[in-house]
Amino acid sequence: MSLSLAKIEELAPDQGSLAAAKKLLKPSSWPTLAEDGSGLIWGECQGSGATPYRISVTEADAGYKCSCPSRKFPCKHSLALMWMRADGKVDFATGTAPDWVNDWLSRRRGPYAGAPTAGADKPKASIAATEDIEAVVDPKAEARAAAARERNRLERETSIANGLDELNTWITDQMDAGFAAFPAKATATCRVMAQRLFDAKASGLALRIDTIPARLFARAETARPIAAIQELGTLHLLAEAYRQQDGLSEPLRQDIRQMIGWNLTREALLDDERALRVSGAWRVWATRTEVQPDKLRRIETWLHGSDRHALLIEYVPVSTGASSSGYSVGDAFEAELIFYPSSVPLRALIASQATGSAMSDAPLALPPHDLADAYGLYEEALIEKPWLGDYPVMFRGARLRRSGENLYLSGHGISLPLAKSQSAASWPLLQLEAIDGAGLWDGTELTLCWSETALGRWTA
Repeated sequence: MSLSLAKIEELAPDQGSLAAAKKLLKPSSWPTLAEDGSGLIWGECQGSGATPYRISVTEADAGYKCSCPSRKFPCKHSLALMWMRADGKVDFATGTAPDWVNDWLSRRRGPYAGAPTAGADKPKASIAATEDIEAVVDPKAEARAAAARERNRLERETSIANGLDELNTWITDQMDAGFAAFPAKATATCRVMAQRLFDAKASGLALRIDTIPARLFARAETARPIAAIQELGTLHLLAEAYRQQDGLSEPLRQDIRQMIGWNLTREALLDDERALRVSGAWRVWATRTEVQPDKLRRIETWLHGSDRHALLIEYVPVSTGASSSGYSVGDAFEAELIFYPSSVPLRALIASQATGSAMSDAPLALPPHDLADAYGLYEEALIEKPWLGDYPVMFRGARLRRSGENLYLSGHGISLPLAKSQSAASWPLLQLEAIDGAGLWDGTELTLCWSETALGRWTA
């Protein structure tokens, strides 16, 4: 084994990185720790995101790769994996490298040459100096900090209220100008209103307005005025619900605050004793990525397990972050998920992961209901959460049909239009008498993500 503590000290970009890595030396933070027996090690580390970070290391030359968005190289996760290996106190399971490790190996340009030469003014990082220092709690300082947080919260509430007043005026102006004219000027007028709401610290609502033009132009031209009415009506509903949030149920109140832009941190969610926790086997059945106007990439991973759906969401910088979640459609793993408070709990975090993810050939455990029943569940969820957005629909015994240039998924008296972007890819499914599957319904069109057919599995 060529990895040593001295080598890790040489690689570390600074003392802080070593200190951060030391906090990750707990095996409980690593659902996967493995090696191939020939100097290749890999692991999955549960970080601050919704999904574990994936780390690969070659022992011979200390080459490394991590899926986290850190700008330090190597990051704390890579250093921690090397540290545990060099220490020899943690067992690494022997196995075959998964696809995500092999993909990194195939793209390596050559052996890693080692850490950059440190400048004369850069002190050498030291593992011996990473002693845990317990913070001394100052009650007066804690009280001042709490008062400052409350003052900032009240200032933000006032700022958001003023922003919502501006939003009402803006919606009224669009109504006066006519909805037929709105799509043509949507890009410019939405950008201005979105910026005002960003300034008012209502970032969630601002982002929703910023993306209205994209949703409008995804529709047929004749459908855009009606879509504009729906979009602005939803904005009005969100604004009014926020003003009256004290009269809402707690789950619905949490929904509206998150929609407006109040974030619930991972730590706060994990500390919430009332939060819904579900343990079991989970299956990845869809993944999606989208670049947002705020230069963040939104990465979605849709899961099914324990007779319920779950959605993992990560936001990473477009310039430095990963372009995918690290999960592939078909992956399976065991974990405990903790769900964000909501009237329709979907979004979740991985609280702890018992096993690493691995590709499975088993069929997706679809519920026994048909397409009409699945749509009925969507309508029930919409009643609970009027600004629902994408909702998972799982069905059995449906059939894909064509009407003109459009495709529809039909079954038991109901037909849902398929997303036009899927016309070419889903064409072979027209030849089948019946399919079972799963998709995402946004209230207008269905994006088919998974299908079990007589000829095998189809995925988007």
